[in-house]
Amino acid sequence: METWQKLFFGTGAATAVFWISATAFAGVLLGKCRLGGIGLGVAGVLFSGLLFAHFGARADPQFLHFAREFGLILFVYAIGIDVGPRFLTAFRNDGLRLNLLAAAIVLLGFALAWIFHAHAGVETAVITGVMSGAVTNTPGLGAAQQLFAEHGGTHDVGIAGTGYALAYPFGVVGIIATMLLIRLFFGIRIEREVAEYHASVDAGRQKLESVTITVANPNLVGQRIGHIRSFIDEELVISRICRGEDQLIPRDDIVLLDGDVLHGVSATDHLDGLRLKIGPTEFSRKREISGDLAMFHVLVTHRGTAGRTVEQIGIGRRYEANITRIFRSGTEILPTAGTLVELGDVVRVVGKRELLDDIRQEFGNSVKELVHPNPVPIFLGIFLGVLLGSIPLAIPGLPVPARLGMAGGPLLVAMFLGYKGRIGSYDFYIAPGASAMLRELGIILFLSCVGLSSGGRFVETFHAGGYVWMLYGAAITFVPIFGVAVAARLMNTNYLKICGVVAGAMTDPPALEFANGLAPVQAQSTAYATVYPLTMFLRIVFAQVLVLSGL
Repeated sequence: METWQKLFFGTGAATAVFWISATAFAGVLLGKCRLGGIGLGVAGVLFSGLLFAHFGARADPQFLHFAREFGLILFVYAIGIDVGPRFLTAFRNDGLRLNLLAAAIVLLGFALAWIFHAHAGVETAVITGVMSGAVTNTPGLGAAQQLFAEHGGTHDVGIAGTGYALAYPFGVVGIIATMLLIRLFFGIRIEREVAEYHASVDAGRQKLESVTITVANPNLVGQRIGHIRSFIDEELVISRICRGEDQLIPRDDIVLLDGDVLHGVSATDHLDGLRLKIGPTEFSRKREISGDLAMFHVLVTHRGTAGRTVEQIGIGRRYEANITRIFRSGTEILPTAGTLVELGDVVRVVGKRELLDDIRQEFGNSVKELVHPNPVPIFLGIFLGVLLGSIPLAIPGLPVPARLGMAGGPLLVAMFLGYKGRIGSYDFYIAPGASAMLRELGIILFLSCVGLSSGGRFVETFHAGGYVWMLYGAAITFVPIFGVAVAARLMNTNYLKICGVVAGAMTDPPALEFANGLAPVQAQSTAYATVYPLTMFLRIVFAQVLVLSGL
């Protein structure tokens, strides 16, 4: 009996792990329950933690604090690695507009909090905690509590934490409810939004097509293929040459004849130039490769090959074969001589059929090798992210420097590493399954600990007038995001992007997880990561400004 009592009500690590696991298990099951087609998703873990804590579940606060922060780091790091390769493209496309929308949400929320403080008489500690909880921003709360502690307001530190706990649940649910209201209000069909998103992404990509070109330029007749490649490398990849009934692999020493037909791959915007340089050019119909030639796909899993250019790998020099396309993260890449081949790429090769096994062995083509855990980039990235998040940023007028914190720092580092893919000979590839596991584990850990930390005081404070604090928090949550979301939709912004902006502007991982569940595309995560760095910084700064306004 004593053993069980120690496990249930002790202060050790075993008790904390027990309650975190129980909360996560119950919360995931709760999140799967649906009412009218709507479910809480991962946010069910938060409410499970509040319920367990209300009925007496207790764990070591320091352990919960560590698990909460580490879970948040894992979540944002996985998000950063995932969206990093597409971040700069997204920012160039509509990043400025999305950041302006997110900044408007932050400013409106701060304005409401200041009005409640200045004109409704809500004390500084309360409204600061309520604002941080309403926008689900833990780093902002931490920065505010640090200011209270430095100015001798120990009591205010606890009051701010309670206000945060009371406002946080609606902060999560209110964001999700707003997404659903916007969808209902505008009669949005998710399938149409997905199609529009894919169309916008495709419009910004280099569209590759199979082409056939008949050699008609007399200046090219008698020239070697190697010479031709020197001035069309960025425009055309030649897969094979049709000469009468024969199909030839385009080795550098082959001499072009008048009437030769080149089969290859090019971007659509290069076709006019190819007509002028070589001859009549047209899109080619799908034609099966016959005879001793074959077309096959190879998965790049050999770390010695990854990180080298197409020219350095030299498939065309050493084999009667050519790389004609590279598929990476859902995009097609025209493989020029200087194109880097990375882990996880799928390369299309056209060549002699008997060379298939040799080329596959050179590239690896082993799914088992690709999914083998590679924890070094994870911990290196987290290490660098924590360092970045801890750097003080001095802002005129604030007595305490602001910081990106345990969420902002790892996110920025992960986005950078995901974008770069490798530095020197070291790659930062994380298998999609491993990244998804990190993301799920991280957010569940975070919400379990928030619920267990806040649930013990929740009902008591609510009955003592805390429900008024909750109403203030609900206004700070709902009014800015609903108003800006309506404005964004009237500006013809894609609904999935709006969901990502709303989640990012509120720095709310559960809302992002809910948004990601609406459709299996990257629009939500990319928009979230696009606005997250700026809004995280603004949330931290405005929380401190609110404290200073009441000192």
